[in-house]
Amino acid sequence: MATNARIKPIETATSRRWDDWLTFLAGIGAADLDHRAIAARVHEELDATGIDSPGWWAQSVTVAYEQHIGRRLPGQRSDGTFEVSVSRSTRLGMAALMDAWTGFAAADPHTAGLLAAPPRVSGTERRITWRVKTLHGTAIVVTSEPKTNGTASLVATETGLPSPESAAEARQTWTDTVTRFLESAAAR
Repeated sequence: MATNARIKPIETATSRRWDDWLTFLAGIGAADLDHRAIAARVHEELDATGIDSPGWWAQSVTVAYEQHIGRRLPGQRSDGTFEVSVSRSTRLGMAALMDAWTGFAAADPHTAGLLAAPPRVSGTERRITWRVKTLHGTAIVVTSEPKTNGTASLVATETGLPSPESAAEARQTWTDTVTRFLESAAAR
């Protein structure tokens, strides 16, 4: 088995070795449980420790376990589809970044050609989100997330991809798209 990149952060955050997690998971019969049931049991275990963000770490442990036993491939969601994300830091603030992305997406032939409907934009102080369904049945979510220095990161995620091959293709497409976007934003 290849080393899962999730394991070291899990061990650090939970103060529990991966082998100890595997013992715990075997003890709850995780191999016979679905994703939701495993995550709920891990959450209970973590919640008792006082760890920050027990729900997030419960998901991390559960996904790493599902990958460990071969139930899930890297990038695969619990419904069997795949997800890819591409993120880049920018010099723009959160609102300016989303305004620039919205204008770019409407004008970029590739991005505009994917859309099955007009995108929806919503936001909070923590992030601004641009969401849309595509013509081929996936979903795209682009977020503008603030950084501590007043700038923001752009995160482009596509979900609902049917295979690892389509995920690899989507990752390249989004890398290219975000690069075009950043070049156009820098030219302004």
